[in-house]
Amino acid sequence: MKILNRKFSRDYESLETVEAGIVLTGGEVKSIRDGQCQLDGAFVKMLGDEVYLINANIPPYEFASVKDYDPKRTRKLLLHRKEILRLQIKLKQGGRLTLAPISCYNRGRTIKLEVALCRPRKEIEKRKLEKGRDIERNQKREMREYEKV
Repeated sequence: MKILNRKFSRDYESLETVEAGIVLTGGEVKSIRDGQCQLDGAFVKMLGDEVYLINANIPPYEFASVKDYDPKRTRKLLLHRKEILRLQIKLKQGGRLTLAPISCYNRGRTIKLEVALCRPRKEIEKRKLEKGRDIERNQKREMREYEKV
């Protein structure tokens, strides 16, 4: 099961990707395996020497007995020390760089999160990207119509 952040390609330009593990409870793992994770609006933040996933919505598993469960709680990401240092250096060097989640998936028994070092797009760039996609879609539609005739 692969869960994608649908807004990522519109809002960010990816420069580099990293695979990270996530610290989860048992009910959260089962919920993700059912495909009930929403990464839209989530972001990754470095606090000290640790990396956290903030604002990801993982609803409680329906058959788990959970009390006082917060579906948008902050979750720790598991990365090697060298990867964390490399990301910290790149974030401090480059201007306007950030970390954002791309997708969440399971590899074997573990749940992984694909995180990207990326540059946010400006509104003008977003509009250009959407306009280009619309033009391409219209051209394909016209080609199909032309081939029918």
